[in-house]
Amino acid sequence: MATNNNENSENNIFRFKKKRQVNITLILFCLILVYVIIVGIIYLRKTHTVRYEVTQGALASSTIYRGVVLRDEILVNNTTPGYVNYLAREGQRIAVGDLVYTVDETGTLNEYIESLSLGENSLTDKELSEFRTDIINFVHGYNPADFGEIYNFKYSLKNTVLKLSNTKLLNNMAQASDSTKAVSLKYIYAGNTGIISYWYDGYEGMLPEMVTKDVFKEKDYQRTQLLSNELRGADESVYKINLGEDWSVVIPIDKDLGEELLNEDYIKVKFLKNQYESWGKVSLMDNEDGYYLCLSFTNSLITFVNERFLDIELELGDETGLKIPISSIAEKEFFLIDEDYVTENANNTYTVLMQVYGEDGSKTKSAVSLEVYSYDEKLGVYYVDDSILSSGDILFGSDETTFVVKDKGSLIGVYNINKGYADFKEITILYQNDEYAIVKSNSAYGLRYYDYIALDADNVSDDQFISQSK
Repeated sequence: MATNNNENSENNIFRFKKKRQVNITLILFCLILVYVIIVGIIYLRKTHTVRYEVTQGALASSTIYRGVVLRDEILVNNTTPGYVNYLAREGQRIAVGDLVYTVDETGTLNEYIESLSLGENSLTDKELSEFRTDIINFVHGYNPADFGEIYNFKYSLKNTVLKLSNTKLLNNMAQASDSTKAVSLKYIYAGNTGIISYWYDGYEGMLPEMVTKDVFKEKDYQRTQLLSNELRGADESVYKINLGEDWSVVIPIDKDLGEELLNEDYIKVKFLKNQYESWGKVSLMDNEDGYYLCLSFTNSLITFVNERFLDIELELGDETGLKIPISSIAEKEFFLIDEDYVTENANNTYTVLMQVYGEDGSKTKSAVSLEVYSYDEKLGVYYVDDSILSSGDILFGSDETTFVVKDKGSLIGVYNINKGYADFKEITILYQNDEYAIVKSNSAYGLRYYDYIALDADNVSDDQFISQSK
């Protein structure tokens, strides 16, 4: 019996699973880690408001125009048919009696040149400076959009080369034997004083009052370049003289702007070709098909002697005030409240007497404080936002008359973030370009120096708490 009891007791033994201890520290760490990750993701996905400090600044008011260049030009015709060889450099100022070109009447000059043994030729410092000046002027004024300038430059260099070679030829011919008699040359001298050029386009003699829109159709514009060693008949144009230093640039202009600029008398002009600046005297032309502004100059004609069209920038003065980025400007609608229903208190706060309803539906009058964003003196209205008032609210005047809130108007402004939330402030723009605006400073409802505003107004809403970043 005893044996059986032992066997039964052994069979009744049970094994219990050991309890695992919970690691509280690890759980807390995991929870904190998840929290940090979530907060980080929210922070990264959240749009942060970049602030901009308002400071004093200025913007130059300028406008770019394409103008036609007019000069006192005289086309000189050839008198003797033959091969023309220029000896005066294009852009050179010549006097009456200066040698301009020769005419080879027989056409044997080239044959004579080939028969001469002129030996090695070299250029003097003065001759090299002519090439250097042409190249520097071309490089500084070249515009890739105007590829035709390359051809004008090519012709100018070609004429300079031929002029130098012809000068050397004449010096050698003077010392040559009687064989030079085989070459019949006629020497042509200048009859007028001025700056010489070797091209024409049909605009010679045009006056500012003759300019029309057709003048600016450059696709139809034709320019003829005059080159050395070319055959010219009698009465054909052979060169052009630009008389004096007076010249002008004529641009199409809006009538109102033209009349405004006419009051300036003189305007500062920048020539985009070489960034040269000069003052032009202003005159306004009421021509056949519109208004044109004529800017007259008394210097620098030689610089633009080969130009018929110029891009110019009118520098109309500097506007000074508070400088802000265009991206910070926003437009917002406000209720328009008649001034007779708004009370301005001594501490620069505003209240209205508004009709309110009790729990039992009864009507009472209650003084309500509100914020005013602007005041239109002409209309006699205040601009008030919808944070306090709603469309349909009834206001009372001092004479018991009533006013129903309904009409709205828009203001241009920025979001001031000095206090940590977005507060709309009206601005008055004096001038703006593609990047910045100059606004009036120290206005009653506007900005002050060193205020902070939201750089991007599209990412800000009214009374939004600001998470700032510089």
